[in-house]
Amino acid sequence: MAVSALEIFKIGIGPSSSHTVGPMVAARRFASLLMEIGDASVTNIRVELYGSLGANGKGHGTDKAVILGLMGMEPKTVDIEGIQEQLDRVAAAREIVLANGARIGFDPATDMQFIGQRSLPRHPNAMRLYARRPDGAEIIRTYYSIGGGFVMDEDEIGRAGSEASAALSIPFPFATASELLVHCRELETGIATIMWANECSWRTRLETREELLKIWTVMQQCVARGCATSGTLPGGLKVQRRAPRMFQAMQQQEARSDHLVVVDWVNLFALAVNEENAAGGRVVTAPTNGAAGIVPAVLHYYWRFCPGASEDGVCDFLLTAAAIAILYKEKASLSGAEMGCQGEVGVACSMAAGALAAVLGGTPEQVENAAEIGMEHHLGLTCDPVGGLVQIPCIERNAIAAMKAINCARMALHGDGSHKVSLDAVIKTMRETGEDMKRKYKETSTGGLALNVVEC
Repeated sequence: MAVSALEIFKIGIGPSSSHTVGPMVAARRFASLLMEIGDASVTNIRVELYGSLGANGKGHGTDKAVILGLMGMEPKTVDIEGIQEQLDRVAAAREIVLANGARIGFDPATDMQFIGQRSLPRHPNAMRLYARRPDGAEIIRTYYSIGGGFVMDEDEIGRAGSEASAALSIPFPFATASELLVHCRELETGIATIMWANECSWRTRLETREELLKIWTVMQQCVARGCATSGTLPGGLKVQRRAPRMFQAMQQQEARSDHLVVVDWVNLFALAVNEENAAGGRVVTAPTNGAAGIVPAVLHYYWRFCPGASEDGVCDFLLTAAAIAILYKEKASLSGAEMGCQGEVGVACSMAAGALAAVLGGTPEQVENAAEIGMEHHLGLTCDPVGGLVQIPCIERNAIAAMKAINCARMALHGDGSHKVSLDAVIKTMRETGEDMKRKYKETSTGGLALNVVEC
């Protein structure tokens, strides 16, 4: 399956790529289907959310995302400020207005069912949508939010990927790190160069560069908003935003002689992003929303603290990170509901570590080593959000993983690229660990911290 870097990095909204972005995309696909077949023949819509979507859907805003998707809205362009008004209108009218203006009955209180105790066979993030005709017959579609905002229907999930992606021919296909390294050795070049060539299968190099820099801009804007927005995060845990207070304190102490002040800055960058994500703000999925602060934090570290940082370096960073994410997507999963948090924070740490090693001059072998270290020390990490919210332990976990990524890159750069555990081996281990992990530790909020921390 050919996957573009611009599919790995998606501009969307918080708090979850699998529980918010994916369901919005799926609902929009269903609404488009209804319009294609003639929505005048449909009187009512209802939705069933299964598995992790059912268990954590309310805390992750899945119900809201589905409603917005049915109305034709997209994660990338939805007006964040106007979301609540739209939702209130649907609840009051008990109907959905599709993108073409057609009005179809829908009562969020009765037509949205959370079935967290049951999972469908193909993936724990499943949703089934029903559209009833006047004669009582129903149009039924099942969609799977497979992690990172990727969505497949019943037919697609049975294949390697969508027909469009599978049919696309790219010059340097790879599904493993060893295959990627072979391309690099044959061309005597870095991973970013391989990705540049592959991306040109979708668009020109200039268009790719513009899109990558747009992603970087959104990441910067997200950090800026996170540093400027104070208050309490929604959801009932009463978690206070820390980034604004931390940012103000650090600005006042800019001149202090603390050799570890860079740690504070990296922590700040990650906290700012994930507090914005928890509040439902505009973020970049990287490769998920729950782990959205790690790649931006390490990229900000490169931009602010690494001599010679440039926009070309930013593009190479993002392309290298995307290449690493593709390896995990191909051979394991980016879904916390399948892999636990090792599939989100662990993957993001691996991506950021390898990308940083690359832009600091590392060889492809050193990049692969950095990425391997990043995952090796996240193996077995559970996904246990307290109260079904992407707040505890998710926000702090991003800051810790961002610093780990920097450390992984620096360790790898002090070596020659040779190491005992390959990236392919650690990806295989991650998949097997995720498969062995008990369900309660995989984004169900029924184990770990979610069980042992008393909600306020």
